[in-house]
Amino acid sequence: MSLVTTDNPPLEEKAKSHIHTLSVFVNNQPGVLMRICQIFARRGYNIDSLVVSEGRDDQFSRMTIGISGDPTGLEQIILQVNKLIDVIHCNEHNTDSSVVKELILVKFLACTQKRTEALQIIDHYGGKTVDLSPESMIAMLTGESSKIDAALNMLSQFKIVETVRTGKIVMARGQNAT
Repeated sequence: MSLVTTDNPPLEEKAKSHIHTLSVFVNNQPGVLMRICQIFARRGYNIDSLVVSEGRDDQFSRMTIGISGDPTGLEQIILQVNKLIDVIHCNEHNTDSSVVKELILVKFLACTQKRTEALQIIDHYGGKTVDLSPESMIAMLTGESSKIDAALNMLSQFKIVETVRTGKIVMARGQNAT
């Protein structure tokens, strides 16, 4: 009889991951995003959402990165990202100290008999109708990820043709820097 031991955690533990939101302020240069993404990939983190936009000054860009993975390695990733030449700073944000929102556009089929029901759902979630045709509608919704998911779930009773989702954007509350 032999005893087999392993240092690998059970599959249930591997499946557990935590969601994190990082903001990275960088010089607006080619290749910066690729170098940052390589750090996450080497550490086994999946990038769930990524929003990159030019800052108020076009020399800089702001990245908001939604990732999932083991929180024990996150501090090391943030340190490594901060060491990159074109990175001004990288910070993790939580919902207590920041505002985190998403935007989604949802195109779905809605005949005239079902249109009132669709408009009620959109209104309930604080959304807007941004396009209307005889056969379809496009709704725009903003809010926290859970709100977007709930609205999408309610709209799934209609035939959803297409969705476009921004991913998370974040801004620190008060005087804190994002």
